[in-house]
Amino acid sequence: MELGISMFGDLRVDPITNKFQPAQQRLGEIIEEIKLMDELGMDYFGIGEHHRPDFAVSSPEILLAAAAVVTKNIKLGSAVSVLSSADPVKLYQNFAMVDLLSNGRAELMAGRGSFIESFPLFGNNLKDYNELFTEKLDLLLKINKEESITWKGRFRPELVKQQVLPRAVDNNLPIWIAVGGTPESVIRAGQLGLPLMIAIIGGSPSQFKPLFNLYREEYQKAGHDMAKFQVGIHAHAFFGDDGDEVAANYYPLYAAQMDRIGKSRGWSPYTKYQFDYGRQREGALFVGDAEAAIDKILYAQEMFGLTRFAAHMDVGAPAHKDMMKSIEIFGTKIAPKVREALKK
Repeated sequence: MELGISMFGDLRVDPITNKFQPAQQRLGEIIEEIKLMDELGMDYFGIGEHHRPDFAVSSPEILLAAAAVVTKNIKLGSAVSVLSSADPVKLYQNFAMVDLLSNGRAELMAGRGSFIESFPLFGNNLKDYNELFTEKLDLLLKINKEESITWKGRFRPELVKQQVLPRAVDNNLPIWIAVGGTPESVIRAGQLGLPLMIAIIGGSPSQFKPLFNLYREEYQKAGHDMAKFQVGIHAHAFFGDDGDEVAANYYPLYAAQMDRIGKSRGWSPYTKYQFDYGRQREGALFVGDAEAAIDKILYAQEMFGLTRFAAHMDVGAPAHKDMMKSIEIFGTKIAPKVREALKK
């Protein structure tokens, strides 16, 4: 199982001025954090795409290109790229360049977008939410296989024998599908034989077991090679030396960000009860010390048959020094024990 870290580039709120941290400062911090992940031997880093005042990253591939030249081994991917509001041609070209800069370490994780700000920003109609993703995924997969493209759809001008350059290393860019829990998306990923990442950020992870079973069934039914089968989870996480202490310090930041997002979605205010429940073994939050995290990651791996676990680590924008500490604990205390246990 690959062990990685994902982020959205959350921006800290100044408690005195109530203003967000400058994006420039946070971007520099993220690069330092990725360098540490690479030095510690983490397998994967993913960065999300957002177009809101509380996030620093609108173009994952730009940040990944910067990371490509200061790292050596870690895989670099989006988490996610909002394919529905993007141009698949330009998206492929950008990630192919990251792949070349990183000597074949780039990945593109495509999603429909749980945040919808990019749709009006780039002139897309939310009424076409599903159709946009379906059509653009078809084009993206075609581009990934063929250099010269002839293609016609509803939402983009047609292509007639157009070359899409440059090409990814070995002419094959790894493309994942990210879902939040929609069975139709899981079925599509299985039928296409694409790696699947499921976001589990609330409730009990065991409730998602039917989706993993559905994905495996569809993947096998479509005749894809099980040796290439890849499935992962993205879960909110934060680590410290003392589990109760890190939870107490992290809760106010986490709750504040959940409430900022929740205001636009009609959510009830986030509660300490939700946080405490999430930290339990059967909950969705991986927040605490190394021993608790090791047990919980192995529990999730056994439950779902995971090939990747991504600890989403910057919800609420913890301080950079605390992020570095959390990454260090993941890389030096958690990852080695998880890998050792999985070899047995």
